[in-house]
Amino acid sequence: MSQVIDLTGSSPAASTRQTRSSTRQKLSPAASLSTKHQISTPSSLKPTIEEFAPAQSLSYPSRPKGPFTSKRTWLASNTISLPRGVVRSLILSPKTYLNPVDATYLFPRSDAGTAVCISPDGVLLTCAHCVAEKASELATTPSHTLISSSGKLVSTSVLAWDPIRDLALLLINQAELPHRPFPYSRIASLPPKVNIRLLCVGHPGSEDLQAESQGIKIGYDPLVLSEGTFRGLDQG
Repeated sequence: MSQVIDLTGSSPAASTRQTRSSTRQKLSPAASLSTKHQISTPSSLKPTIEEFAPAQSLSYPSRPKGPFTSKRTWLASNTISLPRGVVRSLILSPKTYLNPVDATYLFPRSDAGTAVCISPDGVLLTCAHCVAEKASELATTPSHTLISSSGKLVSTSVLAWDPIRDLALLLINQAELPHRPFPYSRIASLPPKVNIRLLCVGHPGSEDLQAESQGIKIGYDPLVLSEGTFRGLDQG
């Protein structure tokens, strides 16, 4: 079973952190995830990534197959267009700039749920509420199936779960294309500067959560790329 993990090493009080799910409560005990004691593992010692079973053998007893099938079909038959500037950077500096769409994964459910690969070994960063609403669910649902931006399936295990910051880490252990390195996005070492250009990639969900009335459908595709600029962080 995955334990409740503080992803930064010093968890704030639950009252100072608000999320959009029911995981706002403080759960304890919380273990510290220290980066200074982590040791790099040689490729020869890393666990083998098994080949995923054929799609027709998969079953989702607790979830409808409709969203899973429709999402996978859409992702396999559609390509997300990148802005010209991004394409130019990918061509000129392929070792520096990576395609953010290739590192994106979706949860097979009707509502929103996105993860991004942050390591060539297949470590995925996502929201805690996408993995579990409460700690007891970590034991009953130890693995999660996701769909890549190209429609390929991966099975993951939970590495870390922090309901206070609403963050979780998953590790790919099965994949339809079980090959390292996985496409990934690098985590910035510094906070973004105000007005710097941003690209957002993910599953926007099926309803407008900022509308005054509930249940308003937005009609977006399963995977959307949008552009904007950084204006600062929400104080909440």
